[in-house]
Amino acid sequence: MTQRALIVGLGIGGMSAAIALKRQGWMPVIIERAAERRKGGYFIGLREEGKNAAGALGVLDIMEKRTPDHIQFWDVHKDGTRRRIADLTQETNAPIAVLRGDIEEALWHAIEGKVEVRFGTIPVAIINGATQVHVTLQSDDGQETTETYDLVIGADGVRSTVRKLVFGPDEAFFHSIGTMLCAFPLARPVAGFKAGNGLMIADVKRTLTVFPLEGRPSTFPLEGRPSTALFSYRTKHTERASKKDPFPTLRHIFADLDVDGIISKALEDLSATDDFLFDSVQMVKMPHWSKGRVLLLGDSAWCLTLYSGMGASAGMIGGQALGEALAACPNDMDAALQMFENQMRPFVRKHQRFIPLRSQLFVPSNGISLWGRRILWQILLRSRNYLPQKIT
Repeated sequence: MTQRALIVGLGIGGMSAAIALKRQGWMPVIIERAAERRKGGYFIGLREEGKNAAGALGVLDIMEKRTPDHIQFWDVHKDGTRRRIADLTQETNAPIAVLRGDIEEALWHAIEGKVEVRFGTIPVAIINGATQVHVTLQSDDGQETTETYDLVIGADGVRSTVRKLVFGPDEAFFHSIGTMLCAFPLARPVAGFKAGNGLMIADVKRTLTVFPLEGRPSTFPLEGRPSTALFSYRTKHTERASKKDPFPTLRHIFADLDVDGIISKALEDLSATDDFLFDSVQMVKMPHWSKGRVLLLGDSAWCLTLYSGMGASAGMIGGQALGEALAACPNDMDAALQMFENQMRPFVRKHQRFIPLRSQLFVPSNGISLWGRRILWQILLRSRNYLPQKIT
């Protein structure tokens, strides 16, 4: 008899798991809170691990690649001077630059017409049984139905509904980095910078990073090339801040750091789009990712954050690892889920360990960190045989 899995969340982890389970003869069903599939999104760099996982899932070759041919990064100081620094995408060992939506588009292509997807649907109750899980689903018109599955996979993000229903409240698992971020696509090139140029405007406890991207003319008809903006700032009250409107919040925090109008023009683009991520930066740490026949995967389980450069890759790796574990233990769910954890935990621990340090590269917490960050970028630049340049 075909086993059925309910996957909550039509993101990278959820679709990756659906592809992997479908290959093993399972019948996955995906539910998604949103009324339609989200597109676009912010910059992501795929390292070798992410590329390998995308290749194993069969989506790497159809994924849009956006790495500029001639990429340069600049550290922009308050006085308007620029100093060449190491390429941030190479710093994260990510020669392939993509948008989050590019990965999701490729994964969607792999499941479209092959996996049942229900939009506007959320779980409101999950009850573990001895061999199956009973899930009450609610559609956006308020109607509820109860269905039975052999496995439930929570791949519904850092503020996971599945995690709340089965494992406990967010506060029990969140580990705050003490920063907020806002990521969104810019609607126009940054004035004064060439195509393929990225930049950082960094000050104590606040930073704007612009990641350059290439794109097909049909995708980005604007003059020049598109970029993704990442605002980051430090605060002791991240949960309170996450409920605020990002535009006035960032305008206030960055008011006196508007070098050459770069900040204000970026915020104008933010005010004109609904394609943005504004949230506190939280790692998720849990002693176990499964309870009975309910499993968490991706940001729901571990959330490596944008600072790690591995969040999207980890979602694809996790989906592939789950499929392999279920194939290895087809008649023992407990053993399969334990095998999944044994494979993923060393990988997750390694990258979570460095997130607080990596956050200092993006958002220095004090003057010493700001100075050290600039020295480090120069060392990395020289180590790659670049010639440092200063422009006024």
